[in-house]
Amino acid sequence: MKQNVALLLFLFCSTIIAQNPNSYEKPPIFSECSGSAVDSLQYCFDLKIFQHIKANFKLPDDVAKEDYKGKLVVLFEVDTAGVFKVIYVDAMYNSLKEEAKRVFSLLPKVEPATYSGRPTFKQYSIPIKIPLEDFNLSSRGNVTKVNKIEQEALAVKQEYDSLNKSVKAYSNKQLSSQLNIQFTHSDYSRFDRAMNLVGTNSHTAQKPFLHEDVSKYYDFKSERKALTKSTKNGAGKKLWNEHLVQLERKDYWFTVDPIFDLQLGTDSEGGGTYNNTRGLLVQGGLGKKFNFYTTVFESQGRFAEYFNQYIESLRASNSEPIVPGRGVSKRFKTDSYDYPVAEAYLSYSPANFLNIQFGHGKNFIGDGYRSLFLSDVTSPHPFLKLNTKFWKIKYTNTFMWMRDVRPEVLEDGAFLTKYIANHYLSWNVSKRLNLGFFESVLWTDSNNRGFDINYLNPIIFYRAIEFETGQDAGNALLGASAKYKFNDNVNVYGQFILDEFSLGDVRAGNKSWKNKFGYQLGVKYYNAFKVDNLFLQFELNRVRPYTYSHNTIVLNYAHNNQPVAHLWGANFSEAVVIGRYRLNRWFADAKFIFGTRGFDFNDGTDNFNYGGDIYRVEEDRPFENGVEIGQGIKTKTFYSNLQAGYIINPASNLKLFTDITYRSFTPDIETNALTKSNTFWLNFGLRTDLFNWYFDN
Repeated sequence: MKQNVALLLFLFCSTIIAQNPNSYEKPPIFSECSGSAVDSLQYCFDLKIFQHIKANFKLPDDVAKEDYKGKLVVLFEVDTAGVFKVIYVDAMYNSLKEEAKRVFSLLPKVEPATYSGRPTFKQYSIPIKIPLEDFNLSSRGNVTKVNKIEQEALAVKQEYDSLNKSVKAYSNKQLSSQLNIQFTHSDYSRFDRAMNLVGTNSHTAQKPFLHEDVSKYYDFKSERKALTKSTKNGAGKKLWNEHLVQLERKDYWFTVDPIFDLQLGTDSEGGGTYNNTRGLLVQGGLGKKFNFYTTVFESQGRFAEYFNQYIESLRASNSEPIVPGRGVSKRFKTDSYDYPVAEAYLSYSPANFLNIQFGHGKNFIGDGYRSLFLSDVTSPHPFLKLNTKFWKIKYTNTFMWMRDVRPEVLEDGAFLTKYIANHYLSWNVSKRLNLGFFESVLWTDSNNRGFDINYLNPIIFYRAIEFETGQDAGNALLGASAKYKFNDNVNVYGQFILDEFSLGDVRAGNKSWKNKFGYQLGVKYYNAFKVDNLFLQFELNRVRPYTYSHNTIVLNYAHNNQPVAHLWGANFSEAVVIGRYRLNRWFADAKFIFGTRGFDFNDGTDNFNYGGDIYRVEEDRPFENGVEIGQGIKTKTFYSNLQAGYIINPASNLKLFTDITYRSFTPDIETNALTKSNTFWLNFGLRTDLFNWYFDN
């Protein structure tokens, strides 16, 4: 009985459905087809499509000239509003594709397709034969519904074209990304005040900064908009406002720019100077958390004579000179240097509180022009950096792979590898006061030790580990820093670095050589004298003899024959005065450095180490006590540089500039390696400003 009832219900429902035309799947309906029988609707739709194409399709001239015979296939859709949309055209000629799109754009709005009475999307494909005379209007089935398999196949064929369709207008995602802001002192001064306003929870010692971090305090996009030049053509936009190549989609973006550092000058001591750098910069982002950056430089140059002599003094074990801040070079012609450089890094932020970078480049710790902890005066090197931010804390771990390039440590043609691991903790104690704590350890690949896993612990006291692994196996340094904001326009900062310390000798007041330390004091004045964008800075740096050195030379705080902290090494006192001003795209910088340094005699009679050269062993010291800054050959140094220029392109940071340098170097006693000099250096250039040049050695 139950089975008979079910059967009757099934027959009843089937009859109702059969009597209701709207229950069938119906194609789109042209107005002329509205009175057709249900089973004729598809034929009427096909016929109207054919007639429309026959009446409106015009063979493009380039196709007609070729006497082309073939076909094109159009994939189109009718949406739920009855509007035709071309999805893809498969044709040999672009002009045929454009003509097909034009023809279909002329189709009128129709009644949409339905399924069970509800409007639905429908996709169709139609082949169009060329010449058009072969197009048979009486054919049926030439307009075919696209099934799932065909849709997937057609989607694959339109994948390449879809990439162009998905490109968005470039929106400067770089300005809020996890990419670094290229660290140059001049450029950083423009947003330094915004980050140091009283009450901000920023951390300004760990450099370079991320765009994401600075954009909280400084509006890069408004700045870029204000600097935009009005231009009527694409070439003008690329020259004045945009990256050479800039592309953005929903899930990624990248830019490509050429790099230039083209300089011509004259030196009062050595004659003509020049620099010829060409390169390429590629940067971008994949998703919201991953960014990449790479630069490749090819350079040749000849500098002021005092700087050329410094390059010659930094020779590697293969007798190749080293360009400070750049790297190992080779002779170019008879009096110039060829120094290729590559820098790159990957930046990943798995969480809002953590950024991880791995790359080949340089880092800086400090609020001053100099750093006694970690500076960018040396050559680029591999590094792994972790920046962790939470509450009022920013904690930075940096692991670096360095090189000792002296001949005596060369093995099988390879430079000796050494490693540095450091921690820097920045704590905003109040809205005015910041304290920082620094520790670093350096070790070498002795006993096939490699990169010691003990130092991978991000929270550790390195001095204890140094004793555990063997007291002579590493060289540890400790440091502290502070910054205080008096108001929004004035703050003071300082650093203290401790390499070695003897409390007994300090109490005795005998100026022991064991007391190896240095300190920095500085003040910054923003909008000085109520002049907007005028920045003034004064800084004092003093480092006692033998600081950063070690009796095992390879354990000194250096890389590629260059100091890792202050470029003067140790045994010096220095005062720095800096002024910077910006107005729209114009900029001007002034720098004055007054210094006292102590050098060794090395004259065959007096070969003692007086503590300035960190590549000498401490055991060669002339005395135990009475050690003072400037001991040895006391040398007065004065360095001044005036620079003015114009920012051609803010996107790539391309600048046109001129600068004048005067340097006076006056030792109390002259030797073969140490002579008096007075240099006047005039220079003109076009530079993509990406890093700091330090000519104040």
